[in-house]
Amino acid sequence: MQFRQQALARHQSPEDLDLPVRLARPQGRLVLAVTVLALAGATGWATTGSVASTIGAPAILTHGEGSYVLESPASGQVTAVLAEEGERLPPDSPLLKVRTEQGDTVVRTIAAGRITALAATVGQIVRTGEDVAVVEKVAHADDPLYATVYVPAENAASVPAGAPVDLTVQTVPAQQYGVLRGHVKSVDRSAQSARQITAFLGDGQLGEQFTGQGRPVAVTVRLDRAATTKSGLKWSSADGPPYALTSMTLATASIRLADRRPVDWLLP
Repeated sequence: MQFRQQALARHQSPEDLDLPVRLARPQGRLVLAVTVLALAGATGWATTGSVASTIGAPAILTHGEGSYVLESPASGQVTAVLAEEGERLPPDSPLLKVRTEQGDTVVRTIAAGRITALAATVGQIVRTGEDVAVVEKVAHADDPLYATVYVPAENAASVPAGAPVDLTVQTVPAQQYGVLRGHVKSVDRSAQSARQITAFLGDGQLGEQFTGQGRPVAVTVRLDRAATTKSGLKWSSADGPPYALTSMTLATASIRLADRRPVDWLLP
């Protein structure tokens, strides 16, 4: 109580009335000033700054028009195989001969392309409608490769045309040769079913694989060209791999989305 009485007596003394009241210590004012500056800086960054984000998704290298599956038009025995895997054929080219009860039937290509899979062999019995070959639609030998990226449908709307894309190609060691560069060419705004993907790629297993987490949206990526690399494509390393890439090669894509202001995440 002695200290309280001394404090009261000091404030009741007339000579103390003209002394200023100390509201805060100097250290407290410094902390307040730093806090205000920090809040001002954070507010400025939130309204004028930008944050980059990316989407990762599975991808596959293809030619732009995809592939189609050839089916046997009749039941019978394969008597001749008239083409080889990897061969590029014009439209209406003979591929197989099938001997039926009514005579020989020839299985022909529908559109020009390259034979990527040949399921029939001489002596094999095939049924009507059975898959016998997969043909990738390639009209000319120098038709460019694209990457088709299967992005989750909920993220497709945020993918802008022209966005840069990095592709880690399955057959290319990334630590040694880097990643493949490209830019978004187009975004298909409708989600793809496993059947649609199978029809485009000519591979049912890939159709199931790319829809394992739901129906995705197909994003077509134009691969950047480079005259100085063996592959003719641009890589994050100077030279890239010492060989050309082939279609139907799997990859993993990282698509850079449009930069956003941090304040946009707080606004409805």
